[in-house]
Amino acid sequence: MQSSYPPPRGSAPSLDLNLLTALDALLTEGSVTGAARRLHLSTPAMSRTLTRVRRALDDPVLVRSGRHMVPTPRALELAGEVRGIVERAEAVLTPGADGDFEPAALERTFTLLADDALLTLVGMRLLERMRAQAPGVSLRLLPEGPGDSTALREGVADLELGVVDAPTPETRVEHVFTDTNVGVVRRGHPLLDGELTAERFAAADHVTASRRGRFHGPIDELLAARGLRRRVVASVPTLAAALMVVAQTDLVARTGRRLGAAQLDRLGLVAFEIPLELPALPIAQAWHPRYEKDPAHRWLRRCVRETAQDLGPAAGPGIASGADPAAGTAARPPGCGYTDSEGGSS
Repeated sequence: MQSSYPPPRGSAPSLDLNLLTALDALLTEGSVTGAARRLHLSTPAMSRTLTRVRRALDDPVLVRSGRHMVPTPRALELAGEVRGIVERAEAVLTPGADGDFEPAALERTFTLLADDALLTLVGMRLLERMRAQAPGVSLRLLPEGPGDSTALREGVADLELGVVDAPTPETRVEHVFTDTNVGVVRRGHPLLDGELTAERFAAADHVTASRRGRFHGPIDELLAARGLRRRVVASVPTLAAALMVVAQTDLVARTGRRLGAAQLDRLGLVAFEIPLELPALPIAQAWHPRYEKDPAHRWLRRCVRETAQDLGPAAGPGIASGADPAAGTAARPPGCGYTDSEGGSS
């Protein structure tokens, strides 16, 4: 690919808003070929557009690193802002009434952030529902972020799915279902013999699931109020890893009744009621306000809501099922975080 970058001294490129769309595609796809495919252009045409973008920014934008192209620091700095501008422009040019929206004609990739347990529980069900209505839609499922609204604000993600955490004015949140805390051990674990008291629960060795490596949380506060203390011998980054550890040891873990249900039988695990008054786990979807009235995004949120409703009340071994409270939008929009094995934000 030949390029006349850098631009001639004294030149001032004319304003072309199409270059923003091209830059967004280049940074999203990380290659000329991918950007061309995204914008339905030929590769040579996209290559020429990259040259124009480089001239406009006076920056290489993408540079080769081995067999791949990587963005320059300047490109990374602009990525979130460019994504937001393009999305707002698309929203302006999109009919505002949902009655004019046809999912079957939609060609779009949505990005959803969630922890591994939620992705297992909801991800494939959601994809099936979406593609049944919109065959041109793709779903990018990514692990949870840093626990704040950065990914939503910068346009990295369309939705976050997780446990309602700290309030933030930068997100809109809708409750989709509620889970409850349960303990998990391997089959035949000594803890399952006889009455399970808080004292016996605290005396067992525990493993936590926390992407920040936390060993303690609300469980420890509740135990401390009773003059008890447990021993956490390991912390792992995901719930899936914690359950694998539990399946091969005498350690005890915490999970959501629904979130862990898919792996209990497969791993030979048993769920039990924790003898503490732990709070429920309200699972919500969160999005940036710029998507509030976007018909395609409204449709995405509806798909998530309906998928969650179809889950129904789940019951694990020895766990009685219960009904969820009605879903609704939070009056004060909180952020969307993810819980560690202690029921607190991980």
